[in-house]
Amino acid sequence: MSWGIGIGIAVGLLVLITLYDVVQKKHAILRNFPVIGHFRYLLELVGPELRQYIVTNNNEERPFTRDQRTWVYASSKRQNNYFGFGTDNDLEQSPNYLIVKQSMFPLPEIRAGQPGYDENHTVPCAKVLGESRHRKHAFRPESVVNISGMSYGSLSASAVEAINKGCAIAGCLHNTGEGSIAQHHRHGGDLIWQIGTGYFGCRDEFGRFDLSRFKEVVDKHAVRAIEIKLSQGAKPGMGGLLPAAKITSEIAAIRGIPEGRDCASPASHSAFRDTDSMLDFVEMLADETGLPVGIKSAVGEQSFWTELAELMATKERGVDFIAVDGGEGGTGAAPLVFSDHVALPFKLGFVRVYQEFFARNLQDRIIFVGAGKLGFPAQSAMAFSLGCDMIHVAREAMLAIGCIQAQRCQTGHCPTGVATQNRWLIRGLDPTHKGARLANYVVTLRKELLQLAHVCGVPHPSLITPDQCEIIDEKFGCRTTRAVFGIAADADGWGLPSQEQSEQITALMNVAHDAGVMQ
Repeated sequence: MSWGIGIGIAVGLLVLITLYDVVQKKHAILRNFPVIGHFRYLLELVGPELRQYIVTNNNEERPFTRDQRTWVYASSKRQNNYFGFGTDNDLEQSPNYLIVKQSMFPLPEIRAGQPGYDENHTVPCAKVLGESRHRKHAFRPESVVNISGMSYGSLSASAVEAINKGCAIAGCLHNTGEGSIAQHHRHGGDLIWQIGTGYFGCRDEFGRFDLSRFKEVVDKHAVRAIEIKLSQGAKPGMGGLLPAAKITSEIAAIRGIPEGRDCASPASHSAFRDTDSMLDFVEMLADETGLPVGIKSAVGEQSFWTELAELMATKERGVDFIAVDGGEGGTGAAPLVFSDHVALPFKLGFVRVYQEFFARNLQDRIIFVGAGKLGFPAQSAMAFSLGCDMIHVAREAMLAIGCIQAQRCQTGHCPTGVATQNRWLIRGLDPTHKGARLANYVVTLRKELLQLAHVCGVPHPSLITPDQCEIIDEKFGCRTTRAVFGIAADADGWGLPSQEQSEQITALMNVAHDAGVMQ
């Protein structure tokens, strides 16, 4: 009798737990995998103790270490993201270890309750996007941290909606990815519409670019800028591929493609054939819409960047922004050889690109955007010191809305509902709840990036110089990023906005800063 009562109680508890897990909206894993999902959290709880003896340490996993993921998760939940008992990194013998050098006279931090305190930690771009080319709808981006291109189709509807809602809360830009614009992008977040080689959303029946359809989509949505995708870090030189299993009737209609077949994008554009005709295409899009137009590319051969800089220096055409995607980028599934061996990693590639425009005194006319595992304060600070004006984050944003780095994106069976079209798995992701988490992550990243800038004695991340970051090697050596990346000692102003732009952004940042200091 007692056994029967015990079993009955156990079954009743399991039923209650199952019902709770299915109904609650905070944890996608529990909602999609009731009861058994709790084992993941149990293992996560005792993980530090287990890892002292077996498995991996906090800094071994890739593409993101456990420490990095823990920081993103805690930041997105507005939990304590501090780490105790000092660093567990081996600073002196870890090759290419980044150090940010603090000033002896850092700027004070404005804390909650003081005048001028901004709970969103707004950090606007130091440059006005489209200003140098006199675009009709030029604007200063409100956030230096924005969301990189991830298409609806690769991501679920709920994931796209969550990201857009989060962008609206945090005041940052949402790049659509090349899969066009869906209703899930219409939840308050401003958009950068990415145009890829498939021209999804703006193509005719033969897959060619269609200007009238392009203008129709722009007119209907909150598009602030256009990004022409030349290549991406995950698979540079290859077109995108969306498996048939991920192509729903809605996705097919949005993209203008047939349902039930793999959707393969060409490797290159048909609307232009070279750098010169690409600039004609850029100017045509800008003239027709008044929007800033830029390009996104991973860095391979240098001749393209040399030619682009030369054409912009000698003719009245040009891009408004350049997004450099590092070869370590990875939101698109790709053949292993392309993920591992094609295109330069971000830091190396970015310096080569920036050098071409700096040598021709064009750097102040372009907004430089960096992408490739930059969604952490120290890495983003270094990117700004090298010349970035903004950074775009993708996988870090996925982590913020629930991704657990299961690395099953290419299968269509993402367990958290982020990168799948499986309805049962998608239901586990609540867009409103996860949207708030994305906003929390972006705000926290801006907060800590701004803290690093203040520690360096400057009011804005764009004013951090390549001499304020150093790289430690495995032989107790240490060199500035200027020296490591071969930036000439006499290259005055490298990575910095113009004097006028610096004065403007300093004035914008100091309005709040001065108010807080006076308290």
